[in-house]
Amino acid sequence: MKQSQILYKIGRVLCKPIFKLLYRYKVVNSEAIPNDGKGYLIACNHLSYSDPVLIGLAQKRNPFFMAKVELFKNKFFGALIRALGAFPVERGAGDGKAINIGEQLLKEGNIVTIFIEGGRSKTGELMRPRSGAALVALQTGIPIIPACITVIGNPKHTFAKRVIHFGEPMTTKELGLISGDRRELKVASEKIMSKIREFRENDLSEYKGS
Repeated sequence: MKQSQILYKIGRVLCKPIFKLLYRYKVVNSEAIPNDGKGYLIACNHLSYSDPVLIGLAQKRNPFFMAKVELFKNKFFGALIRALGAFPVERGAGDGKAINIGEQLLKEGNIVTIFIEGGRSKTGELMRPRSGAALVALQTGIPIIPACITVIGNPKHTFAKRVIHFGEPMTTKELGLISGDRRELKVASEKIMSKIREFRENDLSEYKGS
């Protein structure tokens, strides 16, 4: 799968000042994402349609994203987000094709982002994690970087401040991924979500009123 580097650079230049103005976003621990060209999987919570842009702006590398298939129904918009590194996934369907694309991208040394809850949280609260990220990590041996996007202030305010917090890479060994049975994947996913929850609680406390 190809990504338009030129389009991505243009998008980054155009979006960064706009998103800084609208969301006053702050990035925590972006150095957790290595710049050495190795593949890493980012597992992040999901609050709004702005999340993929924020994750992209918060790091130097250009990530790929699993995105719900409905976003690709409009041919123009679908072509645009494909060029920017999105690829479709059928939510709740155990989409093997999307998993295979993600694994191949990781093996080629790319950053791939999976929204671990499988969809957007309508309340702003964290939802139950899905097992897709843990499965990809197991099958590739690629570490997972937990990430949390936290809204500071009124979550109903569209342009409330955002904090994008990256954690240190979690290896398959740390996650207890060996056989890949259902219970093991569930436990690993809960470990990832526990880190995301920790970041959220910390950032809500530290940046409250900022």
